[in-house]
Amino acid sequence: MTVITLIGYRGSGKSSVAVPLAEKLGFAWIDADDEIERVTAKSITEIFAEEGEEYFREIEREVMQSLLIRKKLIIAAGGGAILNTETRGEVQSAGPVIWLKASAEALTQRISQDDTTTSRRPALTPLKGDKEIQHLLSQREPVYEECATITIETDSKTVSEIVDEIMTVLESHS
Repeated sequence: MTVITLIGYRGSGKSSVAVPLAEKLGFAWIDADDEIERVTAKSITEIFAEEGEEYFREIEREVMQSLLIRKKLIIAAGGGAILNTETRGEVQSAGPVIWLKASAEALTQRISQDDTTTSRRPALTPLKGDKEIQHLLSQREPVYEECATITIETDSKTVSEIVDEIMTVLESHS
């Protein structure tokens, strides 16, 4: 296995799961949004405000390309990273793609409890809170489903339970 990419909406647990999963597999891990901020020396909110979403998506694509060629890496991808068709194909070619699937209700609860989400992540539509989540999920879920090689329902599971489930599935596919 070269690269495992965790996909899903913001708040689905990608970064939280990446850490213990990487430890169990002996892989490195990276949060793609953190890498974007490191490369640009700006927060994602600043990038959106100063340059716009289109520019952000270009940087996101470049960062994903640079990460997908690495070895033994778990990528916690940004929620919209796989909306780009080319990135989606590259992610699938690099290794397993694990969709951490969560309901709009669970995402709303998790995001509202995470102070860093509000300060670091811009609103993507004029809609607020759960309305934005429901709207974007309706657009993104078909893309997540198409891209994923493994889907893990996360609503009522702990990080440890999610990691154990991923390990079981990965072991059965190897």
